Order: sequence, then structure tokens, then C-alpha cells
Amino acid sequence: MNFSQMHEKLRMELLRRIQRGTLSVSLLARQTGFGQSHLSNFLNSRRQLSLDALDRVLSAQHMTAADLLPELHSSLAMPFEGERDSVPLVSHHSALFEPYIRTAAAQGWIHLPVGLLQTIHARAAHSRNAWQRFVAVRIPAADAIPMDPLILPEAIVLIDRHYNSLRPYRPNRPNILAIRNGGRLTLCYADFLSNRLVLRPHSINSPIELIDLAPGESPYELIAGRVALILNEP
Repeated sequence: MNFSQMHEKLRMELLRRIQRGTLSVSLLARQTGFGQSHLSNFLNSRRQLSLDALDRVLSAQHMTAADLLPELHSSLAMPFEGERDSVPLVSHHSALFEPYIRTAAAQGWIHLPVGLLQTIHARAAHSRNAWQRFVAVRIPAADAIPMDPLILPEAIVLIDRHYNSLRPYRPNRPNILAIRNGGRLTLCYADFLSNRLVLRPHSINSPIELIDLAPGESPYELIAGRVALILNEP
């Protein structure tokens, strides 16, 4: 892959994030210090970025040059967890937005009993089938409050990213879901009513949140996955 091809790969990824609603030209301008017109010219293929500018954009979007080299995904991404008994511990951003978990993105490993992952059933939208399936995230104290006492501060939860359905995994038991709520990850119960995703906490002391869907947007696009396992600190 040459320099021009790397620019095109980055341009397409940024446009994808803008279309998805997780990025805007103004936000990217604030993150990088570049003018909006400068970035717009790049996004519209009217100019290229310098090597320094390319580095600043990659850093602002938590990417590396390796992310622009699809031929390296097989060596840089973690294997699918159906073939192993460990799951990468990642940031909330990686759990929400990264289809493949790069080695550099893993903060650690969660080791599980042999065969556990193979017993978990999936229910994925077609667009999610290619994503690496299992990831684990740590839940800070403030994010754990709505699901108290099921999820305690600093708990680690296992997320099945191949289950982004609102249908209960077990009869008469609501799923705990990881939801993309703006740019953050929210753990909650969820329903879809009147073109709104209704985020319901477990704790009666926490408020219900509503997410209005854009025209043509599916609620399943906002579901990062189902919480399949909770590891609370003793």
C-alpha cells in the first residue's frame, strides 16, 4: 500500500464515522487543531495531508498506521474467542467501535473456564457477524450506579457483540445490554418504543434515558452487545 492509498483508506474511515454520527468535521478540527476547511478539502479528495497531519488525525481518532493496512489485520487482530478461553479487556471505545481488537488495544486478558464461550448463543444483525465476538470492559463506579447491585464499581463485564437483539436471551428475563449512548457505553435494560430506544436502569434511584433514532436508523445499530457475564470485585 502506498502513501496515496493510505490517505484514501483514512478518508473513507473518517467519512464512515461521520455518517455513523460518532464524528463531525468540527469535532475533528478541535481534536487536531486544523481548520474545518482544511479537513473538508481532505474529506472531499481535494487535497492530501502531510505526514505530520496524518499522524495527528490518527492520534485524535485512536488509530495507528496499522489500521490503514487491511492486509495486516489477520496478524494484528486477536483471534475469535470461539477458539480460545481468554477474552481481551478493552476500553469502552474499542468495545463500541472497533470490529477487530488490535493487540495494542488490549489492556489485559480475562481467562474463563474452558468451554464457557462455546455455550453462549448469538443473535446478531447481519452487519455484526464479521465483528470479533467477545470483549470485556471494566465499569467505573459512576457507570455502575444505574445497575446497582447487579453490577458493582470496577466490575468487569463480558460483552457478546454478536447479540445485539432486544429479544430476551432467557424467557421472562430482560437482557443487560451495552448501548452506544452518544459516544459512551451505557449498561441497562432496553426497549424500543415510538422510534425511541428506552434505556432502563436496575436501580430505582437512577433515571430512565431516551435515545431518539434518526430516520432510517435501526435500534440494533446502537446495541454494542449483551452482557453475558459479570465479574464483580470481591
